[in-house]
Amino acid sequence: MLTEDKPNPLHNCGAQSSPQEPVPRDCLGSEREQLLLDAVMFPQTDEISTIISDTVKVVFKRRLVDRVLRHWTEMAGEQRVPRHDQIEPSKLGVDWANCFVIAVQSPVSLSYFAVCGVNLSFAFCTDDSLAGVLLSHLPKVLSERGCLMIEGRTRLHDIGILYRSGLYPLSDDGIVIDHVLGAANYRPLPENEDLGAPFVRTKWL
Repeated sequence: MLTEDKPNPLHNCGAQSSPQEPVPRDCLGSEREQLLLDAVMFPQTDEISTIISDTVKVVFKRRLVDRVLRHWTEMAGEQRVPRHDQIEPSKLGVDWANCFVIAVQSPVSLSYFAVCGVNLSFAFCTDDSLAGVLLSHLPKVLSERGCLMIEGRTRLHDIGILYRSGLYPLSDDGIVIDHVLGAANYRPLPENEDLGAPFVRTKWL
């Protein structure tokens, strides 16, 4: 099943809340369903979970794609799309471990993962379902020249996973998209949880 959503400006709602403070009502409102989905997908996050509420923790974990988008936007400057050599791993910090770069080929079906972060290097083999899902969205990113978020569930080495990823186009001459920067995180489904039907949702960032 494939659905497409619209951007959601939920960035930093409640980011100043302490563990004892309730998350403001306007941060939950119409986003309750999305946050519940996020909570199922990524219930365990990083150290920041010790100082913010569970709801805000979910939002911060989701924003891996936004942190990479921020770097992509800063590097683009007045250009619409940044160059490949403008992407600096050092500025992405620990997020680089969850990033990858796709070298775009002609035909597009020959495109391949040129770089994979240490948290993803074992995931992107030619038979991998997750790699296949991300590559299948490459034509859309190339035609629209926009940044795309992809999330859903699939298999990784015969294990069911829930994942979220972002794809960000790059161009050395400002015309042809020759590389695509990506970021992804995922977690295995619990052993007692059935993968069910494959699910993919996309949203332009």
